[in-house]
Amino acid sequence: MKSRLMRGFLAGVALLSISGSLFAHHGNAAYDSRTVTVKGTVTAWVWTNPHTFLKFDAKDEKGDVTHWLGEWNAPSTLVNFGITAKSFKPGEEVTVTMTGMSKTGQPVGRVTKVILPDGQELSMGSER
Repeated sequence: MKSRLMRGFLAGVALLSISGSLFAHHGNAAYDSRTVTVKGTVTAWVWTNPHTFLKFDAKDEKGDVTHWLGEWNAPSTLVNFGITAKSFKPGEEVTVTMTGMSKTGQPVGRVTKVILPDGQELSMGSER
């Protein structure tokens, strides 16, 4: 009887330790509140769950290339705003606005809108 109670207790502790990291996934601790707009060239559009990623390269004033990573919402959310797996093509020039930049200084942020070469704006309706 004691060993069954002990196994149940240990299983509960293990479940609680795992669930904490699952909830932390959606935290904002790694991002600050700065808004940055970057003009660059799409290198990849990663259409995956639980988040999509827009990879693009931008040149600075000296001509040095920075490889950017923009994290966006899940595909199931983006399709409601007309954003699809085919919205971005490698080689396409885009202007990306990100709010919430990596606190580590890495070129990583959360996408709020993207302007395509033809001027079309892709966003989820409002910038946060």
